[in-house]
Formats: sequence, C-alpha cells, structure tokens
Amino acid sequence: MLATINKEELVQQIVEASKELTQFSTGITNELFFYPPVDKWSIAQNITHLTIAAKNTIPAFKLPKFIIRLYVGKPNRPSRTYDELVAKYKLKLEQGGRAGGRFIPKSILPSIGKEKILSDFAKAMYHLSATIKAKWGDPQLDEYIAPHPLLGKITHRELCYFTIYHIWHHLAIIKERLKENI
Repeated sequence: MLATINKEELVQQIVEASKELTQFSTGITNELFFYPPVDKWSIAQNITHLTIAAKNTIPAFKLPKFIIRLYVGKPNRPSRTYDELVAKYKLKLEQGGRAGGRFIPKSILPSIGKEKILSDFAKAMYHLSATIKAKWGDPQLDEYIAPHPLLGKITHRELCYFTIYHIWHHLAIIKERLKENI
C-alpha cells in the first residue's frame, strides 16, 4: 500500500482517513451508532477510542524535541515502511494485544450526541495533523521515537503510519458492526 512516504503525504493520509470515517459515520442512525454489542465497543466507542488515541499522540509531536530525546532516547534502527508497521500491529493483535487503560472508552449515552462525538474526533485529528505539519521536518520523523502501548518504541514516522492505519482499522470494524446489526 504505502512505502515510506513524506511528511506532507502522511498528513494528507491522516486527514483523508479522518474525513472518510467522519463522512461514513454521519450517515449511521443514532440507534446503531450508540448500540453496544455484547463484549464489543459501539460505533460511538470506536470513534471515541480514536479520539483518545489522537489526544494521547499529540504530545509526542508537540513536546520540545530535546525533551522527547531525553525521556525516550534515540532510534536504534531505521523507520519501518507503512506495510511493515501494519504487519507488526496485526501480529500484536493476533497475539491478543488490545487497547488498555486510558485508551478504553467508557460507555457512551446517546444523549451526548453523535455530532459531538464526531466533532471531537475531527478536532483531535485536525490538531494532530496541524501539529505534525507545523513542528516536524520530514527527516526528523525518523530521528525521534515515541512509546506505543502495543508496538513499543516506534519512530515518529511509524507513529504517523499507525495513526493512518488505526483509523482505517476502526472504520472496518464500524462497517462490520453495521453488517452484524442489519
């Protein structure tokens, strides 16, 4: 799919995936949007999970680079390609890896409103994209690392790849939820 891509393309891919998820989810009825399947997240919870993930990713791109280097260190390998990163993530999921702790969305009542959930998601993704665009040069994405709860220490380029794939992954889950409930 995507080999190593430059910063502008990464930001564009994040924006496109976010728009696709938002546009698709806008057409879902409130009943299906908030319906909590047994032992699975509702569509609202899937989108809230992505919002939480984006908000937790923003500091990795917003903190001063010397702080990132001080607390996380330097990469000890080149950045993986998009496909390599996705393969590693899928393997972790197959091995039982799941979101934990602060990344698990709570139950969401319909009174919160689908529009608010989608708006919060769009704002978080915009803020993340804008921060990457404004504060990072393309080579720097390979020179700094960030901790990821399932993948360990990954470069900032890989964190962008993860963000892109993560959105597509949850959009696929949302589409599957709709098939199950139709």
